[in-house]
Amino acid sequence: MKLIFMAALLATGSCLALSAPTAKAQTAETEFNIPAQRLADALRAYSEATGRDVIAASQLLEGRRSSAVRGRLSPDAALTRLLAGTGLVTDNVAGSWVLQPKSGAAQLDEPANAAGEAIVVTGSRIRGAGPVGSPIVTLDRAAIEKSGYATVQQLLQSLPQAFMGGSNETTTGVTTRNGTGNDATLGSSINLRGLGTNSTLVLIDGARPALGGTGGVLADISLLPMSAVERIEILTDGASAIYGADAVAGVVNVRLRNRFEGAETMLRIGTADGDMTDVQFSQIIGKAWDRGRFVLAYQFSNRGALAAAERAFAREDLRPLGGPDYRSIYASPGTIRAADGRIFGIPAGQDGRGLTADALLPGVQNLRDNRADSDLLPRQRVHSVYSAAEFELTDGLTLRANLLAAQRKFRRTGNVTSFRTARVPVTNPYYVDPIGTGEPVQVLYSFVNDVGPQIDDGRVRAISTSAGLEKQLGAWRIQLGGSYGVQKGKASSRNIVNSARLALALADPDPATAFNVFGDGNANNPATIDFIRGSITTIDDFRTWSAALRGDGPLFRLPAGDVRLAVGAEYRREAYDYYRILDSNTLTPTSGPYPGFPGPRHVRSIYAEMLVPVFGADNARPGLHRLDLTVAGRIEDYNQFGRTENPKFSVRWEPIEGFTLRGSYGTSFRAPQFDELVGPAVSVYSTLTVPDPASPTGETNVLALFGYAPNIEPEKATSWTAGFDIAPPSLPGFKASLTYFDVDYRDRIGTLSEDYFRFLTDREVFGGVVIDNPPLDLVQYYYDQPTFSNPIGIAPTQVAAILDGQTRNLAREHQKGIDFDIGYAPEALGGTLDLGVSGTHIFSIVKQLSPGSATSDFVGLYASPVQWRLRGRLGWAKGGFSANAFINYTDGYTNQIVVPIERVASWTTIDLTLTQRIGGGAANGRGVQLGLAIQNLFDRDPPYVNNRSQTSGLGYDPEKASPVGRMMSVQALIRW
Repeated sequence: MKLIFMAALLATGSCLALSAPTAKAQTAETEFNIPAQRLADALRAYSEATGRDVIAASQLLEGRRSSAVRGRLSPDAALTRLLAGTGLVTDNVAGSWVLQPKSGAAQLDEPANAAGEAIVVTGSRIRGAGPVGSPIVTLDRAAIEKSGYATVQQLLQSLPQAFMGGSNETTTGVTTRNGTGNDATLGSSINLRGLGTNSTLVLIDGARPALGGTGGVLADISLLPMSAVERIEILTDGASAIYGADAVAGVVNVRLRNRFEGAETMLRIGTADGDMTDVQFSQIIGKAWDRGRFVLAYQFSNRGALAAAERAFAREDLRPLGGPDYRSIYASPGTIRAADGRIFGIPAGQDGRGLTADALLPGVQNLRDNRADSDLLPRQRVHSVYSAAEFELTDGLTLRANLLAAQRKFRRTGNVTSFRTARVPVTNPYYVDPIGTGEPVQVLYSFVNDVGPQIDDGRVRAISTSAGLEKQLGAWRIQLGGSYGVQKGKASSRNIVNSARLALALADPDPATAFNVFGDGNANNPATIDFIRGSITTIDDFRTWSAALRGDGPLFRLPAGDVRLAVGAEYRREAYDYYRILDSNTLTPTSGPYPGFPGPRHVRSIYAEMLVPVFGADNARPGLHRLDLTVAGRIEDYNQFGRTENPKFSVRWEPIEGFTLRGSYGTSFRAPQFDELVGPAVSVYSTLTVPDPASPTGETNVLALFGYAPNIEPEKATSWTAGFDIAPPSLPGFKASLTYFDVDYRDRIGTLSEDYFRFLTDREVFGGVVIDNPPLDLVQYYYDQPTFSNPIGIAPTQVAAILDGQTRNLAREHQKGIDFDIGYAPEALGGTLDLGVSGTHIFSIVKQLSPGSATSDFVGLYASPVQWRLRGRLGWAKGGFSANAFINYTDGYTNQIVVPIERVASWTTIDLTLTQRIGGGAANGRGVQLGLAIQNLFDRDPPYVNNRSQTSGLGYDPEKASPVGRMMSVQALIRW
């Protein structure tokens, strides 16, 4: 039919063949400079620049004008931009591009590649349709290069919809909120809307990668090579009906440069004002022939560590910033706690060998700022290789395969944990008793001067590969494919003190080999230090296998167009193993798998999605220029917790050309991670004394439950969106969109362990996890468990309450807000301006932290997203030169975890990028492009935050600000 259509068009004699016969058709990115003009003239200029034949009936071109096309773009993106507002679309016929009215082909905003293959856009399984009714943000190569960012995680975290809380390299080691305690290998994630890193589904070319972190808590986007990314599609809407589990907050689909042709070399060098260096090198080559193509890419990245000593806000002693002193009570020299509880400071400047009671400092607590000796960011070194191939085996049968392999090594000086209360018996030759009782004494001591700083290091290795056969059967496409992914992580914490061997060394009566905690950490025998030095090593292995049979195509035709259907069946198997080597509390190392992890997960699913065009170009009515409906549904069956069904309904209504109203409604879910299904096997039960305003003493003895509750079920969510898009044909280059979102998230899996000391002071919020006056038999049950400990030494009858901080289905969260983007690209000063602003405003995040408790609004609070995040842009391009500035705004918020409550200031930074192409030209795309990128141009420090965790303190909030400061980078990009 396509050939017949083309022949008929040519036979009319009233068509234009807009071609450049001597130019070689290509798909690499090209520098375009085509002004807005008569469409026929613009198409000729496009054909000369790309070598593509563009055929159009002359009557289609009459009276139509093109949009301006400037900047470095792929030929597909350039043609899409050139035709914006014309009412025409392209169809690939026998290797040529034929213009047709919209009613006869896919819509203009439906991308197609150079071979005429319709692409499945994130948010829909129907090729070329795009997500009807759902909002989607696309970051293409042009946007990537304009941003100046070096990594995928930097680019994604700049999105207003993103929240930096969760498992990321900056938050791990600072807090355990939002799941940060499960990222031993210091990976990076994307957390849309602050709903959790595991509630944002990450795909690589539509396939799920293997996950990282304990239990599979995150998709580690730090392993993705930026140089191999073609574009990133971000669906900011629930999509379990399309993709299954985890797509609650949205979907991030990273599309790689599978169809790249030519060669490109990149070298980038950057520094954070000399405090941290960053070097990148990449090479990508691509080749196409009659029945196939092949792409190979390699990237190397080496970023140095950022020491806390280089940033004034990275301290436990916050007094210079106007805050409190959170320095650790474990210091060197340390503090003696006598048998009667009184404290005595050990004087500095002595080695503890001749120390007497008279030399001690009564009532003095020695302190140490352990944060100052740590790293804010680890050293990261990443190698990644990507390859993709495509072969047309026979007419209509195509084989595609790709592979992404990466290795990341990291090293960080950790926030010191090599401190503890050392119990010193009288047999220790350096023993000093401040009060002369002759009983053992306790010394609060930091071992960092003895064993050295804690070092956290390790590596991550990952492979993601997929392959598939696609068969064209008439208008339908059938695809059979599969994927495999594995991610292996190894993390070690070294220079940890082994408590069992320390006890022997403290009891040793020999002065030559006994451990001395009464000096400043510089007088112990090296052999003794090696004897007490311990470590912790974890090894995790996540593997995923999947297979899928899919088909999509038209069912029948309505006046507005074809009713199209996509159906499929999928199978996925996931397995997770976690192994520990502990040399921290036993005389000899112990090793073995972590107890309680479930076996492999098997997921079987079927889905269907239907697109119904109600009104279109052929049957348009006043106020009904276009109307599309979609309905989708998915059924998934899990061997671990049963079946779940999720539907989605969407509508897109274009009352007039250039103005679209849209909406969507659906349900989503998140399957529990592997570690969340461990159950009580690793639970810990302990007695505590916590604040209680209702107690005469101000404190109450409680039994606290830590760990995992049994029978954890999936999280569930209902979400809906409503919005509009404006792109008036009368104002080329102007676009605006706004989306209202509403997410009701139920049965949230979480823990309140960081809030134990608030359980009894805020019963309205935490009352649902407090059992007052518990039955004696229930208390005794926990006392009899092997993991019970009684550090305060109370009897079961003295337990006044049980505080349940176990991980369980306990929370509910209801979030409402808007996303918006406004942009205008007029011609100015002989070039093209790019003006715009995108942002997110969250109206409310109403949470119920425990069953039966009151609800509270958490938006704009510590550990939650802020109300406003904005990113403005101002750019100008002419020829091979481009300059772009970005303004990043993070709203102020309330720090409710300190007393009294404090207000945190807003934070505004400015980024700048400059690029200049030298040599080459639009026809061949070759040449050198030099670039300068500066993030945080004016070196604005993060706003001060009185940020105290269970183990340390800090003067800024890594969930809302970056500690890097001004980062300057230069880059050379050679296309040849």
